[in-house]
Amino acid sequence: MNLRIEVVAIDCLMVRLFDTIDEANMPWMLAASLRLREGFGAHLIDLVPSYTTLMVHYDLMALAPQQAREVIVRALQGLSPDAARGGRQHVLPVWYDLSVGPELTLLSQRSGLSMVEVIKRHSQREYQVFALGFAPGFAFMGLVEEVLAAPRIKTPRKRVAAGSVGIAERQTAAYPLESPGGWNILGRTPARLFDREIEGYSLMAPGDTVRFAVIDHAEFIRLGGDDTPLEALT
Repeated sequence: MNLRIEVVAIDCLMVRLFDTIDEANMPWMLAASLRLREGFGAHLIDLVPSYTTLMVHYDLMALAPQQAREVIVRALQGLSPDAARGGRQHVLPVWYDLSVGPELTLLSQRSGLSMVEVIKRHSQREYQVFALGFAPGFAFMGLVEEVLAAPRIKTPRKRVAAGSVGIAERQTAAYPLESPGGWNILGRTPARLFDREIEGYSLMAPGDTVRFAVIDHAEFIRLGGDDTPLEALT
């Protein structure tokens, strides 16, 4: 860990702990998040964790910028990851099928694996939620096996169905809402990833872990999934 504090705005500081994305970062990021929330207390407006950084938005009427820096340094002094404190564990059911996951063929060709093996390898791994962004409830997760890594498609789709599960480079994610997107789509989950009725609105949060569970079409429909083919949306 290499602590650096960078200015983002007059009332925002970026706390940088690492330089590269790594699953091993997350225990440190969770511990730092807890320490910073406790350190700033009521003077904290927002705290946004990401892969290697935490953005601290504080009350400028209560703390001067130098005081905010001092709070950060004090809060993170002697920081160590707490193995007992982890995020929530999620299991997302996914229907892997060419009609809703057209890049299954591409990933199979790139990797030299059968589509069955691509699905098996994607679903048997537990993924770390690194950050939320792009759209409400969109969780960037990783890392997928190198053999499954693939660049974003050359021409992003104008419409990607809600629940679409995809891969971009060594990250995986599920689209919480219908939106444009350029990830390689493998399948679709019926899980509700963005919900205004739950705390924080997002099913997942940084530090959580996710595993994808293979389901068939009948189970997908039973769970409320929409099986409209992806290409029919374009």
